[in-house]
Amino acid sequence: MGRAFNMNNIDVKNFLKALDNCKGDVMLVTAENDRFNLKSKLSQLAGVINLIEGGRILDAKIYCDNAEDESYLFRLNLFGETTAE
Repeated sequence: MGRAFNMNNIDVKNFLKALDNCKGDVMLVTAENDRFNLKSKLSQLAGVINLIEGGRILDAKIYCDNAEDESYLFRLNLFGETTAE
């Protein structure tokens, strides 16, 4: 896996939509070192549901196989959107 970055206080609905646009595997790693491949809808449910409080992801590490996916999700995390204005 490539580099990791933390996802903090992200809108879950937008995040799940963004995952559909990713080309490679996207792994969510919890503080307990549980790993979920977020390209799988079942893993999305199992992994994300444990991290949601009030409809938002509080804290998680994300690993992307594809550098473009990493940049895409990092922009979502940083700016709350995936496209430049």
